[in-house]
Amino acid sequence: MLKTRELGRSGLKVSEIGYGCMGLSGSYGSADEAESIATLHRARELGVTFFDTAEAYGPFHNEELIGRAFKGRWDGVVMATKFGWKIEDGRMTGIPDSRPERIRQVADDCLRRLGCPRIDLFYQHRVDPNVPIEDVAGAVGDLIKAGKVGWFGLSEAGPATIRRAHAVQPVAALQSEYSLFERGLEAAIIPTLRELGIGLVPFSPLGRGFLTGKAPRPEEMDRGDSRVRQPRLAGENYDVNVAKTKIVHEVAAEKGAAPGQIALAWLLHKGPDIVSIPGTRRIANLEQNVAAAKIELTPDEIRRLEEALPVGVAQGERYTPDMLKLVER
Repeated sequence: MLKTRELGRSGLKVSEIGYGCMGLSGSYGSADEAESIATLHRARELGVTFFDTAEAYGPFHNEELIGRAFKGRWDGVVMATKFGWKIEDGRMTGIPDSRPERIRQVADDCLRRLGCPRIDLFYQHRVDPNVPIEDVAGAVGDLIKAGKVGWFGLSEAGPATIRRAHAVQPVAALQSEYSLFERGLEAAIIPTLRELGIGLVPFSPLGRGFLTGKAPRPEEMDRGDSRVRQPRLAGENYDVNVAKTKIVHEVAAEKGAAPGQIALAWLLHKGPDIVSIPGTRRIANLEQNVAAAKIELTPDEIRRLEEALPVGVAQGERYTPDMLKLVER
């Protein structure tokens, strides 16, 4: 069974490996609901308590699916979801919207779709340049006082925003991309989190597939796969990035493990305040991910991995230019 970790000094305790639910509702192509629900149930059996979703996933379908999967089964589940986008006619606009009145409405809608007792961790999905972060933090603080939300989180926020938000309403966790393949948080953001006692929840901990050796080329993806437009998977970037991750396969072979397990084990070794949220639809992959918690990396293995995959190693941007505008560093 998985051990428990506290996200920073927030008091929020979760399983040492969480579960990212985004792919269960088609973000990576078509998904089978029965298989998705079976995988969620298996995650609970394996000791996963921390589940991550968002109103934007679908939109709405992901929360509704989780609500069906966990109906009558919420005991022990720590549920995280997110607000912060303008959604019109059930479609994502790509426009941030974190007005306090919108945050309040999203909280009520998320609770209705999920059917859970409360939203344990409520993240701002992306920083809204048009709404002061103090107003966002205050709105979530009011929801916490009302008992609708347990803790406040941010995603892809930079140090200045984190500090301003935390001064109004303590931030329990920052969710941002972090992995052996994407270490951009190490210079300024992780030190800020540790100073303030905020946990880190890395998404894409498997480097969008590059750290497993299973990253598909864009031409091989389902038309509905959100990764089709990601620069790191495009053209020559794909082959360059595959070659750069060879070290993970070497260490995995030496330890009799899967490459993805080495990537997750590395994150577990980076600090007790870090809880990654790998996602998968397949029970076999889930079981493999959870088993990574048992892998011990030696100081020499960690050194080899980090020297071969330094900060900035990936070729190509993480996102398209329009999405990068909403990422702070």
